Amino acid sequence: MPPKKMIPGAQVSGMNPKVETALNNQINAEFYSAYLYLSMSSWFDSIGLRGFANWERIQAMEERDHAMKIFDYVLTRGGRALMTQINTPQSSWKDVLDVFETQYAHERIVTSLINDLVNLSTSQKDHATVNFLQWFVNEQVEEEDNARTILDQVKLISQEKGVGLLFMLDKEMAARTYTPPDLLKT
Repeated sequence: MPPKKMIPGAQVSGMNPKVETALNNQINAEFYSAYLYLSMSSWFDSIGLRGFANWERIQAMEERDHAMKIFDYVLTRGGRALMTQINTPQSSWKDVLDVFETQYAHERIVTSLINDLVNLSTSQKDHATVNFLQWFVNEQVEEEDNARTILDQVKLISQEKGVGLLFMLDKEMAARTYTPPDLLKT
C-alpha cells in the first residue's frame, strides 16, 4: 500500500487543537463544579443539614468523575490535559432555596458549555469527540432534572413554611449513595 500523501499543515496525530483547548476548559469547569458542590456541602453541614451535605458531597464526586472522564479522553486521543487554576466558588447562601437556585442555574450553564463543545466538535468535523460528548449531553438532562426537582420541592416546603418537611427531605438526601462510574465506558 502506498504511503498516505501528507497535506501541508495537516495534523499527523492527536486532537484538533481547538477541540483540545475547549475540552481542557471543560475539565476546569467540571472541577469548578466539584468545588462549588463541596462548598455547598460544607455550608449545609454548618447549618445542621447533613443529608443535604451528603447529597452535595456526592454531587461533587460525580463532577470530579466527569472531569476525569474528559481528562482520560483527551489523553486517549493523543492530546494533553492541562490543569489550570480553578476559581473560588461561592461559600455561603441565604437559605436552602438559594443553594438550589444557584445549583440549577449552574447546571444550565454547564449544559450550555457541553452544547458549545458539541457544536465546536461538529464544526471541526471531530466525529469521535461528538460521539464521546453524547454521554455528557444525556448526563446534563439528568443533572438539570435533579436540580430542578429538588428546587421545586424546596419551593413547596418554603411556601408551606414547613421546617418539618425540610428535615424529612434532608433525611431523604442522606440516603443518596455514590456509585463510581466506569470511566472506560463512553
